[in-house]
Parts: sequence; C-alpha cells; structure tokens
Amino acid sequence: MPTVLANVNDLLEKRVLEETGEYASTGGRKAKSIGINKSYCHAMGILITANHIEMVLVNLGDEIIKKDRIRLKFTAELSYCTEVAQKVKTFLEGELAKDTLLGIGVAIPGIIDQKERIVLKSHALGIENYSLRFLEQALEIPVYFENDANAAMLAEKKQKYPNAIYLSLNHTLGGAFCIDGKLFRGQNQKAGEFGHMILVPGGRKCYCGKSGCADAYCAASVLTQDNRQSLDAFMEKIESGDEKNLQIWNEYLDHLAVLISNLRMAYDMDIILGGDVGGVLSDYMIPLGEKVMAYNGFEHDVSYLKNCSYKKEASAVGAAKYFFTKHMVEL
Repeated sequence: MPTVLANVNDLLEKRVLEETGEYASTGGRKAKSIGINKSYCHAMGILITANHIEMVLVNLGDEIIKKDRIRLKFTAELSYCTEVAQKVKTFLEGELAKDTLLGIGVAIPGIIDQKERIVLKSHALGIENYSLRFLEQALEIPVYFENDANAAMLAEKKQKYPNAIYLSLNHTLGGAFCIDGKLFRGQNQKAGEFGHMILVPGGRKCYCGKSGCADAYCAASVLTQDNRQSLDAFMEKIESGDEKNLQIWNEYLDHLAVLISNLRMAYDMDIILGGDVGGVLSDYMIPLGEKVMAYNGFEHDVSYLKNCSYKKEASAVGAAKYFFTKHMVEL
C-alpha cells in the first residue's frame, strides 16, 4: 500500500492523474476517486488516402476532441508533403491542446519499413519505395508512420483485446492482429494481408493480379461498385428492401462468413469487424452470425465477433495513440 500511494502521489504531482470526485461516506472521511487527467497530453492522427486526408486530435482518454476530412489528392511530389504540413498547421490553429501535443501518427495504406521511413508498396496510392523523410521533416514534430490496418488495430483497447484479429473492410480489404497486446507484423511486414487469401479458386479478378482473392468479394468496393455509389447509398437501398441490392448484400455476407470462419479456425481469436463496412455491420450481426455458424461446426456461438470501437476514424486514432503508449513507458 505505501508503494501504491507513493506512485499515485507521484502521478498526481505530474498531473497524469487527477481527483475526479468523492465516494459516498462509509462512516469515516470520504474516499476520493482518482482518474486519468485526459487533458494531460494529446496526439494527432492522420490517415492518408488516394483522394483525402483525415485528421483527428485525441486526448489521453482516447476521446476525439477535433476532427476534419479534407479532399487532397495524393501525389508523389514534394509539394504534397508541404501541403499536408500546411493543412496540419491550420487544423491545430487556436487549439490549446497543441501545447501538450506529443506527436503526429500517420496511417498509410501500404507496406511500411518503419526503420527506413519508406513505403515499400502501396497499391492504393500507386507508389513503391517511396521515402517518407520529407513528410517527416515538413511536419516538424515527432512523427510515427504505420500501415492503416495496423493503426486501426491499435485504436482498440489492448486490455480488452490482447489477442485479436482486425478485419479492415474498406475500399480494399486489409487486416492486422495482436498477440499478447502487441502487433504481429511477420517476417516481411506483411502479416494480416487477409485480402489476398484465396477465397474462391478461379474466381473474380483481384487488383493484385490473382483470381478469387478475398478482397474481390469482401472489400467495400463490392458494395459501392468500385466507388460509383457511396456505402451510405447502398445501405439505404438495403433498408428500403431493394431486391437487387439485397441479393448483393446476402452474397457479400456469405463470402464474409467464409473468410471469418477460416480466420477463426486458423487463429482462434476474437475477430473485430472494422473499416467502412464494419461500421454498418452492427445492425446485421445476427444474419452474419448465422452464416458464420453454418460454416463452423466446432462452435455454437459467435461471441468472438466484435464491432469496432471507431467507425470512421480508427486508423487516424490508432496512429495517434502510439504516442500515449510511448510517453507512458518513458514516464
């Protein structure tokens, strides 16, 4: 108890913790409740896509206190990095939180060599061996780069999901997984590329050049007709009972159920459904669960299927949260 009290007092003195109120009296002096001081520090997260950047400002309580999405077409030119830095500066103008800003986490759809600060390959951005050094210099504060699906996994609470798979059901299908609270990256930084597992041999052509990849059946692009309509518009048609789109949706859930069943068999972990489609699946967990159970004869429930914590901003939030973990270790 003396050690615990000494540590608590130290963290109160550093303002990492704060008094948040009092408990009801049990006969003596009222006990004080103590919690995280959410405004102690902040971090910013950015998600770079082919046509947009998404920015969030997050406090120590994992709460988004500001966010913005700006149309900005990605190019490999140095001017793009300068423009991103200017957007960040504008985003932070007038924010008191910028005085306690630990750094900026940048999530990118691609395979990243973090040590060398290089995007080895990104189909979404159309780049290979792209250096991130200039972007790092342009931002002028500590920067952390992460794959977008890995970053989305980092957005989830490690205490809640120490061992879990994250299925990122965006325009393309990505994924990540944690073991004992740590991201498992694989020998070549490619662990979690679930989108390029063969789901239907000899099936639809995938953008990677193979046929039958899970991406060609379970990515959001299947529902949006490769962005010819929005996902919101598709879901509105589902809710209105449109037969053609209901058939597409049922086929989508069938293929997703096969993928989920295979991943559950391989890893025996919780599976978090994230990305754009993951954000709308919460209302369809029963029909999805029924389809999954039809393919898995070893389990009688699908309680291992989880909905993501952040529907839209997961990658940006996860990239930002890296700095909280780093800072607490240094404390």
